Amino acid sequence: MSRNDFYKYPPNGTKVRQVPVKKFFTLFFGALLFNSASAIDRPNVVFILADDLGVNDLSLYGSKFHETPNIDALAKRGMVFTQAYSANPLCSPTRSSIMTGLYPSRIGITAPNCHLPEEILEKHLVTKATPNQKALGAQSLTRLKQDYFTLAEAFKANGYATAHFGKWHLGPEPYSPLQQGFDSDIPHTSAPSPLGKGFFYPFPVWPNHGKPGDNLEDLLCDEAVKYIDQHKSEPFFLNYWAFEVHSPWQAKDQQINKFRAKMNPASPQRNPVYAGMLETLDEAVGRLVAALDKAGVLENTVIVFTGDNGTYINKNKVHMPEEFWDVPVSSAFPLREGKGTIYEGGTRVPLIVIWPGKVKAGSRTTSLEQSTDFFPTFADMLGWKLPERLHFDGISLRPILEKNSPVRNEIFCHFPSGHPATSLRSGNWKLIRWWCENDDQTHRYELYNLAEDQGEEHDMASLKPEVAKELVKRMDVLLKETEAVLPIPNPNYK
Repeated sequence: MSRNDFYKYPPNGTKVRQVPVKKFFTLFFGALLFNSASAIDRPNVVFILADDLGVNDLSLYGSKFHETPNIDALAKRGMVFTQAYSANPLCSPTRSSIMTGLYPSRIGITAPNCHLPEEILEKHLVTKATPNQKALGAQSLTRLKQDYFTLAEAFKANGYATAHFGKWHLGPEPYSPLQQGFDSDIPHTSAPSPLGKGFFYPFPVWPNHGKPGDNLEDLLCDEAVKYIDQHKSEPFFLNYWAFEVHSPWQAKDQQINKFRAKMNPASPQRNPVYAGMLETLDEAVGRLVAALDKAGVLENTVIVFTGDNGTYINKNKVHMPEEFWDVPVSSAFPLREGKGTIYEGGTRVPLIVIWPGKVKAGSRTTSLEQSTDFFPTFADMLGWKLPERLHFDGISLRPILEKNSPVRNEIFCHFPSGHPATSLRSGNWKLIRWWCENDDQTHRYELYNLAEDQGEEHDMASLKPEVAKELVKRMDVLLKETEAVLPIPNPNYK
């Protein structure tokens, strides 16, 4: 299959069909899209994605230790989602879902492996596992294939200037932002993080840039601010995917001193370094909003702020200053666990949407949302005429944004790498399947009522077998529809 082909999915999502020549589609059909879009208002779009930022890390979601005044102020301009989810508890899979509107299980990127040198482009099971692992899980793809018509390409086809700033982690060239619809890409890396001591000069991910004492996020924001000023006279899509607050955990000395004075041993959130990094992220958000205002385009700009997965909750002696080795990086409490787990702390993320003139300022919603929903939402908001056979797993959030009317009742997450699991939330019920987890390597199930037990402490699977049975049926349908790689028993398990 050529990398200039792209997938189209029929409405039921049960079979993949190839439609040839992605570049021809982008140029030819894109011209038609532009002609239709030029007749309607085309607001700018700024999409801010924080790395490893859990839902309860922000003060507007209840944090008493972290300080995020600029993000709080941004929330007052639009709608806050209290039940937003990433499509995966790790970064690359969620990022692929944003760019395509598809589940990671369909795409095949199910682990954050897109910085590895090996190009793995087809879904399959791993061939072996250690004797202590009960299941053979999925081998994640290591690139977002060019086969997909991406969110950035849709913006470009509709007459937008497009730019990516920050972390990508969906593959280096020829899978970089420059081959996926973006006109420019800074710092042009597919690294999983700033690497080593990379938040301060010198920057491994941005060589030959900056000077001693410079902070990576500050310099990225400088470039984004310049971009806004340079493109204020035309519609633009600015994709700001921050490196903060991923490891290595490094903050400015004055920030560490500030939050060290606030430390409370009884508080689950008390790490001064992480709090300082979050302050840097917050300052970047404030600067972006100020730049939009200065350019005179703030009231004609849609802004989205969200995260790619839950927060890192453990202690760390590798990427944390020694003084804070025994202090957890953060906490998702009252949610269970954090980054890298199928529990709520691993996939619940903050979400703020500003749509001037459409979204009520200062509003909040308990409606469910997932990262697959962004692409179809932009298409609906901005009036794009996309190919009829282009399939999304996501749903447009426009009814929520305009009328606070819920659009989805379920959240699906297939996480077949590492300790493989799949979860399905339906209403307030959440089912988790742990693949091959029982002693005889059959599957183990957990069931939680999130309305009564948001911390997922009380497994109801044995008490509500009829609920579990129905959710298992629905889970199996979604796994089949997305052609998910299904873990199997490890024959070498001992």
